[in-house]
Amino acid sequence: MPRFGTVLFDLDGTIVDTVELIRQSHRHAVTSVLGIDLPDSELLANVGRPLVEQMQAFDADRAQELLEAQRAWNHAHTAELIRPYPGVAAMLGALRDAGCRTGVVTSKSGPTVQLAFDALPEVAAGIEVLVAVEDTPVHKPGPDPVLLALDRLGASAADACYVGDAPFDVAAGRAAGTTTVGVTWGFFPREAIADADVVLDDVPALEAYLMGPAG
Repeated sequence: MPRFGTVLFDLDGTIVDTVELIRQSHRHAVTSVLGIDLPDSELLANVGRPLVEQMQAFDADRAQELLEAQRAWNHAHTAELIRPYPGVAAMLGALRDAGCRTGVVTSKSGPTVQLAFDALPEVAAGIEVLVAVEDTPVHKPGPDPVLLALDRLGASAADACYVGDAPFDVAAGRAAGTTTVGVTWGFFPREAIADADVVLDDVPALEAYLMGPAG
C-alpha cells in the first residue's frame, strides 16, 4: 500500500520542468515592458504564487501589462521549452496503479496548464484532478486550493500529502493539514523548503517515499 491515500502535486518545478520556460518568459516581460533586466534570483523569487502577484512584485502599476507580455511569450514557447522530469510519469502511474488518488494544485491558469499537459501527455495521464488559479479566490500560500482538491477527490487531509518545490507549497499544505514534501529539483534551494515535513532530492527518492508503507 502507498504511504498516503492521496498525493497532490505542485506543477512547475515539481512534476514538469518549466524552469527555463518561466525564466525566459519573465525576462521577456520585464525587458519588453519595463526596459530593464533582473537577475534570476529576482525574476524567479515568487514562482509558485499567482502570476499577477509575481508581476506586481516587478511593478505594481504595470502588472497587467507585464502579465499579458509574460503569458503571450510563455504560451508561444511552452512546447519548445517545457521538459519532463525523468521518472515522474512512471511514478504517477505507479501511484495510480496502487490505488492512490492524485491531483495537481497550481497557481497557473487552467489554459496554461493545458498547454503543459498537451506537451507532456504522459504526465497528464497520471493526474486525476486539477485545481488552477481560477478555481479559488485565495491561492497559495493559503490552504484553499489544496482543500478544494481534497474535496473534489473526497479525500482527507490526514491521509494526504502535498508535494512542491516552493515555500508557498509548504505553507499551503501545512495550512490545509496535509503532510508536506519539499523537492529540490525545481526553482528553490533546500533551505527555502526546509520547513517541509520531508525534503527529497530526486524523483526516485520521492517515489520510494510515496510508495513506502503508511505511517
